[in-house]
Amino acid sequence: MSARKGQMVVMSGPSGAGKSTLCKLLLDDPRVKFSVSATTRAPRAGEIDGRDYHFITPEQFKQLIREGAFIEHAEVHGNLYGTLRKPMEAALERGEVYLLEIDVQGANQLKALGEPGLYIFVAPPDFETLRKRLVGRATDKAEVIERRLKKAEDEYRERIKYDHVVINDDLESSLRRIRSLVGLE
Repeated sequence: MSARKGQMVVMSGPSGAGKSTLCKLLLDDPRVKFSVSATTRAPRAGEIDGRDYHFITPEQFKQLIREGAFIEHAEVHGNLYGTLRKPMEAALERGEVYLLEIDVQGANQLKALGEPGLYIFVAPPDFETLRKRLVGRATDKAEVIERRLKKAEDEYRERIKYDHVVINDDLESSLRRIRSLVGLE
């Protein structure tokens, strides 16, 4: 990473692979700024508007699309999600690492638009481990877990489009690997 220009880092992977935990740990480095996505879904327990997501109405989201405010947006599990353009441009100008945690669909959009960055896919060690993690969260009903597992299979096939695949079988070693890939070591 040069002193004048930052780097966009895109992290994707199935729900339960550990990408949110890894992103939170990367934020311990002051050079890393997190992309707070906009979404139309309801906040989960403990989530704060403006920190975890910008929670907005579908009407507000559609207006932002019309204004060109997103570098990418997608519908996921019946809700809209998008990455706002202005915060990313400001962080890159300051020479920071701009960290995006987005789904495969959003990452594919960014790649198709030619957005330069480092694309990292976080994968679980296997699908049984993924199932245990999702059940262990105790945040979703059984049918939601099954839908997430089915989507995880589809997302896993997309890993070949990424610059790197990090198998999250050990949190500390996965974090070290990602920090090294990003140039934070």
